[in-house]
Amino acid sequence: MSLTDLTWLALAAYAVHMLEEYELDWRDWARAVIGLPVEWSDFYVTNAIVVVLGIAAAGLAAHQPMLALAFPALMLINATFFHVAPMIRTGGRYSPGVFTAVVLFYPIGVACYWRAQADGALDARTLIGSLVIGALLMASPIVLLRIKNKPYFRQDL
Repeated sequence: MSLTDLTWLALAAYAVHMLEEYELDWRDWARAVIGLPVEWSDFYVTNAIVVVLGIAAAGLAAHQPMLALAFPALMLINATFFHVAPMIRTGGRYSPGVFTAVVLFYPIGVACYWRAQADGALDARTLIGSLVIGALLMASPIVLLRIKNKPYFRQDL
């Protein structure tokens, strides 16, 4: 499979992941376990953006591997820091999304990097750049959730 094919597969995996999170009430888990002041509307908007990012990544894969690999980086970061680590930290409390994170995100995310390496498209700059972009993408909705009720950012004052 090409990096483009794998990136499309990554997007499909993310869709299944979103379903698992939604059906198993990720919002209430996120509020209780990681203290995110999240609403379902936040979940919908964030995941709509993830879909757009996945489409863009697949479109860019052939010519901009760093940007394309930011999507699997996002997946690997999400799996590790927002599903597996919290589950370990809470002594095994189920994290909605952990099943698809482990079964889909890890193998597909690693496969994307492996394919880029095999194609000669993965150097240190591409690896680090994709991980930084993926981390920024993962952090942005969390930062926005944390600051949205600060007086400077409130629009109802």
